[in-house]
Amino acid sequence: MSGDPTVSGQGPESPGRRRLINWFLGTSFGALLASIVYPLARFMDPPEVAEAATNQVDAGPINDPELREKGFKIVPFGNDPVILVRVGDEYRALGATCTHLNCTVEFRSELQLLWCNCHNGRFDLNGQVAGGPPPKPLRIYDVHRVEEPGRPTTLVIEKV
Repeated sequence: MSGDPTVSGQGPESPGRRRLINWFLGTSFGALLASIVYPLARFMDPPEVAEAATNQVDAGPINDPELREKGFKIVPFGNDPVILVRVGDEYRALGATCTHLNCTVEFRSELQLLWCNCHNGRFDLNGQVAGGPPPKPLRIYDVHRVEEPGRPTTLVIEKV
């Protein structure tokens, strides 16, 4: 019986073993495919982020050291940052997110404008585009002084 391949050990693998190897390779390929497709699908369809329901925020005291030293202060307003700028005795608040690629803007006191350091976008103090690639103006907010007896005057930023 030396001519029987199954007895000599040189013949084809058993069907159970072959099926196991095929199953293992198939599921490995499926797992690889899923590990590539799932992140791409999540990237293409990000989850909805609920907008904060706040209409106003306390920006702090009028004599805030950061505001006096730099001339501006970034204040969180729900999910969005707002830049509070001091111009003389007047205060202005604008959206601090550049409309080009969502970088945060800063105040350049020597030029009296808001500047985005990502791609040199520039906005005037009314939020209008003064130069660079931003396609839209910045959002404008109202600033109110709140005076309470026995407490320092505070600034409140409110949606227009």
